[in-house]
Amino acid sequence: MNVDGAVVIITGSATGLGAAVAQRLAGKGANVVINYSKSETEARETVEVCQKLGAETLLCRADVADDADCRRMVSEAAEKWGRIDGLVNNAAQSKIVAHADLEALSGEDFMRIFAVNVVGSYQMVRAVAPNMKAQGQGAIVNVSSLGAITGAGSSIAYAVSKGALNTMTLSLARALAPEIRVNAVCPGVIQTR
Repeated sequence: MNVDGAVVIITGSATGLGAAVAQRLAGKGANVVINYSKSETEARETVEVCQKLGAETLLCRADVADDADCRRMVSEAAEKWGRIDGLVNNAAQSKIVAHADLEALSGEDFMRIFAVNVVGSYQMVRAVAPNMKAQGQGAIVNVSSLGAITGAGSSIAYAVSKGALNTMTLSLARALAPEIRVNAVCPGVIQTR
């Protein structure tokens, strides 16, 4: 796929997989929004790498669990470039808990994990959809997990949230077609710093 000149928002792109995706897209000529909620130093490092690769960047602190933050991030990107071609919903929350330790996950833990992993992804899609529909095309990738299929992972709440993300991906793909393509990827364990 040719992404030269495209504008892509990558949530959770300060570190790890999100930073790698941003850098890869920047290296292929895309302009990227680097999003973080806590890791400002790392986000600025990712911006620097993407700029050295020739990309225009926008650094945006935003919590995807907050709908106003999602809408502001999209608005800032659209204002800067006049378009949004892609969204990678990579931001994720987890809590490392042995699956057999049912007392280790509270209702609040579940709600925060779902707020970021499911609701946040939905809010980002909802925020970018009008721009993509208006330009007649767009691509959205939801970063899920192999845990969505196997029920494994850092916690039961995480695996369940990623399963919900997969189902939501199917629903959104139907709702937004044919102008906007919506897909999910389900990577396994990725070692990051």
